[in-house]
Amino acid sequence: MEVELAEVRDFLARHAPFDALPGAVLARLPRRCTLRYARRGTVVLDAGDHGDGLYLVRSGTVEVRDETGDLVDRAGTGGAFGMSSLLEHRPTRYRCTAVEDTLLLVLEPGAFDELCQAHPDFATFYAATHHARLSRAIHNLQRATTGSTALSTRVGDLVTRAPVTAALTATVGDAASAMSEAGVSSILVVEGDDLRGIVTDRDLRNRVLAAGLDRDRPVREIMTADPVTLTADALAFEALLEMVSRDIHHLPVVDDAGRPLGLVTTTDLVRLENANPVYLAAEIGGRSTLAGVVEEARSIPAALGQLLERDVSAADVARVATALGDAVRRRVVTLVEADLGPPPAAYSWVVLGSAAREEEGLSADQDHALVLGAAVDGAGEAWFAELAERVTTALEDAGWPRCQGGVMATNPRWRLTVEDWRRQFDRWSHEPDPDAVLHSAIFHDLRHLAGDRRLAEQVHGYSVSTASSLLLGHLSRQALSMRPPLGFFRGLVLERHGDHRDTLDIKRPISAVVQLARVHALRAGSPALSTRARLDAAAEARIIDPGTAADLLDALELMSYLRLHHQATQARLGHPPDNHVAPADLTERQRRHLKDAFEIVRSAQQHLSRHLPPGFE
Repeated sequence: MEVELAEVRDFLARHAPFDALPGAVLARLPRRCTLRYARRGTVVLDAGDHGDGLYLVRSGTVEVRDETGDLVDRAGTGGAFGMSSLLEHRPTRYRCTAVEDTLLLVLEPGAFDELCQAHPDFATFYAATHHARLSRAIHNLQRATTGSTALSTRVGDLVTRAPVTAALTATVGDAASAMSEAGVSSILVVEGDDLRGIVTDRDLRNRVLAAGLDRDRPVREIMTADPVTLTADALAFEALLEMVSRDIHHLPVVDDAGRPLGLVTTTDLVRLENANPVYLAAEIGGRSTLAGVVEEARSIPAALGQLLERDVSAADVARVATALGDAVRRRVVTLVEADLGPPPAAYSWVVLGSAAREEEGLSADQDHALVLGAAVDGAGEAWFAELAERVTTALEDAGWPRCQGGVMATNPRWRLTVEDWRRQFDRWSHEPDPDAVLHSAIFHDLRHLAGDRRLAEQVHGYSVSTASSLLLGHLSRQALSMRPPLGFFRGLVLERHGDHRDTLDIKRPISAVVQLARVHALRAGSPALSTRARLDAAAEARIIDPGTAADLLDALELMSYLRLHHQATQARLGHPPDNHVAPADLTERQRRHLKDAFEIVRSAQQHLSRHLPPGFE
């Protein structure tokens, strides 16, 4: 008996994701598994069944087919099936048949749930596998390949049942029982007709079981209050954006009065289309090695190219690009930290520039830094230096070049404590030499990515509050220097020599809008990060005219749209994406609109020049 248990343990240890579990955890699992033999042709698990647990193939092969009979997966030795029922708490939609004599290990449901609760990477691995099978099933059904129909689906049309709800006065136990009885993985918390919060399976695992919370405690103590919602008329693409950028899997749908109508889940969106950023983000999060993350990251340009083919706006593509980039960066940081061991001090890994503004394109490089919770000694500094180098190298392999200016956490200058960052911003604000102005512009775009969020928020908040009129003057002058390539008679000014002859650098006017928004938001004292949010804040504070803000956003959208399409074409041809657009490749209408956009930028710059602080006229 002990020999058999040891063999089961050794088998599990050879296959992901069990190979990443601690030895003590792995040693207990064999006693929670049962052996099962299936002759060739046996239906082990049929559509509509709940199953007995997680099925692991010890030897043999099992085919997984969808409702139409099409093959979506073939599980060989070490493969698994049955996770859809466990993850969704509903009957499986697949028929799983042994295509040769097969020996199975069946891990009991309780053990699976405990592993998901205690080891998030274990849960992510099987969630990604589940999403991959859904994606292949959708492909077999020949749903919309361009996504134009799928992405324009109203989220109200995705709601298939009335919401399962719990009163705000309910207990944790009441909510859990209601979820179990309804066979759902989330419940909406309401007060009368008003939505107050949401509770998911993950909340019950992390905030109740893991915390040892009593089931008689009020559900309001564990719910996510005031959750993000969409109205029934919103498009599926809007739901996709919210889920990817916020790393959530359930999105309440409400009517115009805010009353809950139901829920949309990531599974609902994956069903709509196989080339889905939600699926890609899940695949990235499910990878257990840096090489695996790098492999998935290389699919990002193609996924973004498909969005562009559907004529999705540049702003939305940039948000998806940033969200997918964040998924890669977070996973890389997590894997490297796990390999290095516990950090010597709390830290926040922050992203800078376009990633911080959620405006990444296809040619973004690396811009990041570290905010430390406390000063570290030699050994601690070596730990953070190794973290920075490994993460930077992995991101470089994944397609993000190193910053040529060295604005990365690999540079000791950009691994500082909160207090040191505050002193740095003070120096930039009150002694703004050219380098200080450049760095101030970069580091005002700072967003938390991984670690302790509070550290990044302290630094970013201070950077806004400490911006002096002297610094604002220098930043304004920098914004004025980014002249659009537009001649006196509205002719496009092209490069005359070199590799980029007869092209224009479209990044320059885009950067001008970004810098104008940054300056105006700082003048308004706004902590906003995205260019849109900054211009909105400046307009609301009457720093700039609302019409000017709207015009600048339109100009930014057009310029970014043309740049992204240019870069997507380069990526498709195997060329490194750049910012040099050839007017000859544009239609006459596009060239005319581009000139209009440049004129809007130039006009906004002229307006700023008339309102420079004293000494900067």
